[in-house]
Amino acid sequence: MRAFPITRAVTLASLLLTASAHGEDAPKAASSPLTLGAITITPATPGADTLCELRVDVANHGDRIASQLAFAVKVNGQELPVYRNQLFMQRLDPGKTSTVRLYNFWTTENTRPAPKDGKYRIEITLREAKWFEIATKNGAEEWTPLSPVPGLPVTATAIVGK
Repeated sequence: MRAFPITRAVTLASLLLTASAHGEDAPKAASSPLTLGAITITPATPGADTLCELRVDVANHGDRIASQLAFAVKVNGQELPVYRNQLFMQRLDPGKTSTVRLYNFWTTENTRPAPKDGKYRIEITLREAKWFEIATKNGAEEWTPLSPVPGLPVTATAIVGK
């Protein structure tokens, strides 16, 4: 086992004590360079037992390409399980807004009845994403993941229905 120099241990201990003593002064997380915009649900006024198409606009205010998008989607407060282990490898170019087509969903299911007011509340959260370098080498596109996009998660909501 490698010895840990005493000066590093003292410095680390003092940093930890300072951070815990001044936790309320810790800097706040920077806002994310990826933001969610319009949520599009088709049809615009769904009823019970309706299959809906779902899309969301994602703006990339960063200076690199983003991809490997992890979403969470809730319908009337209930999370749709299909998003738990799925990544969307859509390319989001810097300085642009892209529409991401998410999975279709049914307005009602056995575990999610129709709301009494006929309104469907849709919540989309972009949980994670990564910066990428994309280059063409020998005629093939090569995607290299870089680092996680900071400031996530971000959330947007929409209400549709009769």
